[in-house]
Amino acid sequence: MRQERRLANKFTSPFKGLPKEVSVLTAISFLVAVGFGLIIPAIPIFAKTFGVSNTLIGLIISSFAIMRFVSGLFSGKLVDRFGERLVLGFGLFMVSIFNLLAGLAQSYEQLLIFRTAGGLGSSMFSVSSGALLLRVVADNQRGRAQSLYNGGFIAGGVAGPAFGGALIALSPRAPFFIYSGLLIAAGTVCMIYLHESRLGAKVETISEERALTIREALRIKPYLYSLFLAFLGSWVLFGMRSSILPLFVVEDLGASASIVGLSFTIALIAQGSVMVRAGKYSDKNGRKPVILTGFSIVMLALALLIVSTNIYMYIGAMIVMGLGAGFAASAGAIIGDVIKGKSGKVYAFWQMSGDAGMMVGPVLLGFVSDHFSYRTAIGVSAAVFSLAIIAAIRIPETNTARLGDSQKPQLNEA
Repeated sequence: MRQERRLANKFTSPFKGLPKEVSVLTAISFLVAVGFGLIIPAIPIFAKTFGVSNTLIGLIISSFAIMRFVSGLFSGKLVDRFGERLVLGFGLFMVSIFNLLAGLAQSYEQLLIFRTAGGLGSSMFSVSSGALLLRVVADNQRGRAQSLYNGGFIAGGVAGPAFGGALIALSPRAPFFIYSGLLIAAGTVCMIYLHESRLGAKVETISEERALTIREALRIKPYLYSLFLAFLGSWVLFGMRSSILPLFVVEDLGASASIVGLSFTIALIAQGSVMVRAGKYSDKNGRKPVILTGFSIVMLALALLIVSTNIYMYIGAMIVMGLGAGFAASAGAIIGDVIKGKSGKVYAFWQMSGDAGMMVGPVLLGFVSDHFSYRTAIGVSAAVFSLAIIAAIRIPETNTARLGDSQKPQLNEA
């Protein structure tokens, strides 16, 4: 008993000192990520069964991002009008329905329509959850809270791709059905536990500053750079990975779909192993050094992917990419540093930048791989991503815990 008590005393919850909303949102992100990890390797392989080109497969990935992009500001307005909880729950249930229909698709056109429609619900989910997370935490907690929330995605994503690869062997439709069920579970958690009677009184804006408008936010230099980083990060860490990378492994390296899922799982483990520590470091020492480290490591991973000739080199490159993504995740805290209080539309506009990367990347890379090769497409991504390194070098520090409030970025810092 004494030994158990000692162990209990030594263990400190990573959520200690944080608002309860953070732990609830992390649980929701875990459920979403398990399902999302299931379908990442399944989408291009399922689309391929309809006999379409890599360009059209890229369009399947991009269509989801296109809908998220065009509906981003609408989702932000919904959050500002109805609150995060209702928008979050409704968005999760909407994605669940359209994923079920996508799994039942009998043609490429049907799959395209249902994946596109699901993008609206995804936009509502991500804008509302992100806005709530950044609203309820203080400046010196933001990096840790963001990392824990992302950690929910990592933990769920670890199991998802591995099982997804195995499920594809049974049927490429199966991952969509399981994802639909997990989204229903996540929506239920949202509606039950994200409630003021359980979480306490509604958290007010931390500072007395009014919420920024998009026009004002665009006059802040760190916000502008964060839009650019979101675009390039999503291009590589989602767009490329979800479109041509599974096909590169299967068709170029000659591996099975299960290797695709396994590599994604290993990469996520690597990402999760450093992400929370990176978030804490950014809270104490600033966002900029952590972000620059992350994007530089991702650049190294792209170079390793280009020269990979077997699955062992490929998996090594994916581990490096995961480590880089773990550091790069701290870039999301910049938005909270800028927004401070509730501002769903400003957060949504930042998300739209990431969606633009997911939208442009898969189609362009599909076109390049159709006309040249998968390695050439990865090389194009590396060339474009080099701009992110420049942006990470130039972005001003935003962590007021490090700078002091007197050095907080002002509206005229454009």
